[in-house]
Amino acid sequence: MRARVIMVVSLLAMAAACAADRGAPWARHTIDASSRGADGVRLADVNGDGLMDIATAWEEGGLVRAYLNPGKAKAKRPWPAVTVGTVRSGEDAVFVDLDCDGAIDVVSCCEGKVRTVWVHWAPRGQTRYLDSTAWRTQPIPATQGKQMWMFCLPMQVDGRHGVDLVLGAKGANAQIGWLEAPANPRDLAAWTWHPLYDARWIMSLLAHDVDGDGDVDIVASDRKGPKRGCLWLENPGRGSAQHQRWREHRIGTGGREIMFLTLVDLDGNGLTDVLGTVRRGDIVCHRRTVKSPPTWETMPIAMPPNAGTGKGIAVGDIDLDGKADIVFSCEHASNGKSGVLWMSPRNKPTNRTWTAHEISGPEGVKYDLVELIDLDADGDLDVLTCEERRGLGVVWYENPAR
Repeated sequence: MRARVIMVVSLLAMAAACAADRGAPWARHTIDASSRGADGVRLADVNGDGLMDIATAWEEGGLVRAYLNPGKAKAKRPWPAVTVGTVRSGEDAVFVDLDCDGAIDVVSCCEGKVRTVWVHWAPRGQTRYLDSTAWRTQPIPATQGKQMWMFCLPMQVDGRHGVDLVLGAKGANAQIGWLEAPANPRDLAAWTWHPLYDARWIMSLLAHDVDGDGDVDIVASDRKGPKRGCLWLENPGRGSAQHQRWREHRIGTGGREIMFLTLVDLDGNGLTDVLGTVRRGDIVCHRRTVKSPPTWETMPIAMPPNAGTGKGIAVGDIDLDGKADIVFSCEHASNGKSGVLWMSPRNKPTNRTWTAHEISGPEGVKYDLVELIDLDADGDLDVLTCEERRGLGVVWYENPAR
């Protein structure tokens, strides 16, 4: 028994030493902690002031909220916010001007028993944007009760009418597909669903012209099932072919429970790589080696010790040394583990082991999407994310590089 106690004490001491080696946590600033289960941060400039605003679904709180960036002088205080709708089991919320009237609406996705995609119509005119009574929430009938919707990607698919919506779901009968915008986007009953791929649990949906043919393809991560891993769906071009299943291509080596993805040329070879976190595993870099046909080789980047399991991911120059760094968030960051960290490359980005640095410290348990954005306008990239379990809410961490 004494030997076991000594071993536990030694492991805790090693974890503490490891955390100390990673430097001090960054200063945390709260944008909103007023509800429960903040689930994602999606960005857009909704009022044309040149600053990125935030949309977030609060899963347990049953709210969908928008936050207006107040600028650098007030960025460290809670941001002006509006509840654009109240829906249960919200998994995702994203800005999009769905009816092309100049007012930026919000689309939210719900799982659980709700299984519906909602449109939260914004009021026209900036003066009422923060007035919750001026917003109107409506379901899209083609989605009601159909699937556990997890993620929405606004994307112009067919070049007709307004922007379309690419959706991903999880669970039985889950799919990736797209909602075709009708001539009158306000006529939600006229939106048409076109399935593209049978899924198990979609995490990421990204728009990218993978094959360089001039139309936008879809890059996705499917974390469950026999085809779990990364893939891209080839846009067949304009016309009726877009209404059929798109050709599926796998990206790199599969068989991993991939969480969120990011697209970036990590190694500087002029080709876009696909990076993703793996639940209870390493970060994977699907390094693109051939432009045509698109070809990737998979290399692991080791997760540092005393961290949770990987969730969100982003790439940017954090320490201003001219090299790309990796920022990632975690789930299961309990018992003193860190939930948000950044890693710098050792010599070259193709090395398996990178050097880990602290961001959040041991506070927080379940983080989500990560965005890199200079919120205090001091010339370095800060880290924006949200935390679901310990009530931290929507937060940003101030980069001390400057």
